[in-house]
Amino acid sequence: MEPLWRERFNGSCDAAAILRGVFGFQTLRAGQQAAIDAFCAGRDVQVLLATGGGKSLCYQAPALVRRACGKGPALVISPLIALMQDQVEALLAKGVCAGALHSSQDELVQREVLAHLMTGKLDLLYISPERACGPGFRQLLLRAGISLLAIDEAHCISQWGHDFRPEYLRLGELKALLGVPTMALTATATPRVMDEIAKALALIDPVVVRSGFDRPNLHFSTHALGSQAERLSTLIRVLREHGFSQLGPGRAIVYCATRKKAETVAHELKAAGFACGHYHAGRTDLARERAVRAYGTGRARILVATNAFGMGVDYPDIRVIAHFQAPSSLEAYYQEAGRAGRDGQEAHCLLFWGPGDRVVQSFLARHSSRDGTRLAWHEQAFAALEHYAAAGTCRQQSLCAHFGVPLVSPCGVCDVCLGTAKPPPPITAEEATRNAAPIESLDDEQRQLIVSAAGNLRRPVGKAKLAKALRGSHDKSLRRLGLWEIPEHGCLAGVDERSILAAIDELLDGGPLEHRGQKYPTVWLKGRPVRHSSPDATVRRRRRPVDSDLKKALESFRRRTARALRWKTYMVFSRAVIDQIDTLRPASLWELSQVRGFGDKRVARYGQEILDLVRNSQTS
Repeated sequence: MEPLWRERFNGSCDAAAILRGVFGFQTLRAGQQAAIDAFCAGRDVQVLLATGGGKSLCYQAPALVRRACGKGPALVISPLIALMQDQVEALLAKGVCAGALHSSQDELVQREVLAHLMTGKLDLLYISPERACGPGFRQLLLRAGISLLAIDEAHCISQWGHDFRPEYLRLGELKALLGVPTMALTATATPRVMDEIAKALALIDPVVVRSGFDRPNLHFSTHALGSQAERLSTLIRVLREHGFSQLGPGRAIVYCATRKKAETVAHELKAAGFACGHYHAGRTDLARERAVRAYGTGRARILVATNAFGMGVDYPDIRVIAHFQAPSSLEAYYQEAGRAGRDGQEAHCLLFWGPGDRVVQSFLARHSSRDGTRLAWHEQAFAALEHYAAAGTCRQQSLCAHFGVPLVSPCGVCDVCLGTAKPPPPITAEEATRNAAPIESLDDEQRQLIVSAAGNLRRPVGKAKLAKALRGSHDKSLRRLGLWEIPEHGCLAGVDERSILAAIDELLDGGPLEHRGQKYPTVWLKGRPVRHSSPDATVRRRRRPVDSDLKKALESFRRRTARALRWKTYMVFSRAVIDQIDTLRPASLWELSQVRGFGDKRVARYGQEILDLVRNSQTS
């Protein structure tokens, strides 16, 4: 049976009629018409539209025009499962036959989508860049007669893009293989990034579509605040001023750079009487789903989140977006702040920043980057954000200039234009030198000293206290905690405190240390009881079940792989993954992909070896 829209428009190549009949649009936003016309004409296109500017319509409408003219389906590369699902559901509601393939589906659903693709029923197919890299899947796409290729969030292609993903670099191969018109879309790309996208994809004389980046209804402001107490009091004041202490219309998002900070801020807001939830990638699927449902239904008007709550967020009535901690770049900031006020009504975007944010972002950059080029980009990108935050020029003019689309007149509604911007407090020459100096990574011996010190603690302590003790401080508060007496006191006397704190954060993130407590999180050695156990408890611990042969084999494989790649063992996969594999005993790559924490990338890299270990454990 033909999809509903195709019964009406079969044989018609009238883009305007399809826009009206399928999508219900009589008029288009700036840039959309030019992008649609170029793509329908078979040209390669680069689209740079501000967040909320309607990028998806730029490829969806041409895809249906081509289908109505008897051409094959469109292929859309999308980086997030949630984003794919939202797009597919919206298209299905319009009578368009759209589908997605991703790791959260069961095998039956995937087979059904593939059957629709190969029998010519599908109009648009959404897949991840990882799946698009598979040689077998590429041959299947060739047989399906793909007629258009759209690459969403295309800034991920660029080494100088804020969400760089190596898998995106291979999409140029896919374009060359399919030989079809290609559209690369993004909401945040500088001219340099746009050039690199065109080069990586080998776009042929692309039509470049840019819209203005000014958002007249958004009130941008920056606040130079150092301590958490200052940031919390400012945030609470702003939320109360905008009516978030009572039930009512409108939503707010508070962005934090780390998972722990998101949890802490959410706890403080709840204690202050606000209805809020929190969201980050470390929570369970069910917990994240509940947080989003409460936020979507208005039971929690405020959501405290990391950047995991990002692409595809499309609530029209977000009245406040506050960055409790500065993000990694101006591109990331604009993308997140741009989610406010999509209904055209007034909204406020606040950026809190200070010297501590540079330390946090430097740690996160080193933790996620494995080469000097990306680290250099992170340093330059954060410097641009700091310049924006401290500048005395119109915020919207600064943002538009950064993306190469100048704004002639000041916006008139930001803190600079209104005269309410406060200059950052002056810093001493010593502080400037310390903040400008790079944070050095500690070697394995120094990191082991931190772990050893944690093992000698009498009770959990704050990471700042532990760092001061390791540097040899004789502060009286350390004495009360017993930190003067630990053997490691002063063993890292010559090491920058920022480097020690960064190393502690690494050891806390899936390493041998763990947080204790919620409101005032402290550091403790993972698995060690806080109070001394009785002899009977010690005997019980010694009698715990011995690991299975499969667990031992997986642990050995993890250590070997980590040594070969010069990684930490948890970067290969976590102990929790080992426990799941031991329980599930997967017999196929698809079953292995269902293990939480063992996604498509790990399946491609280690999958067959893991299945061999499972098989050998069952025959031995």
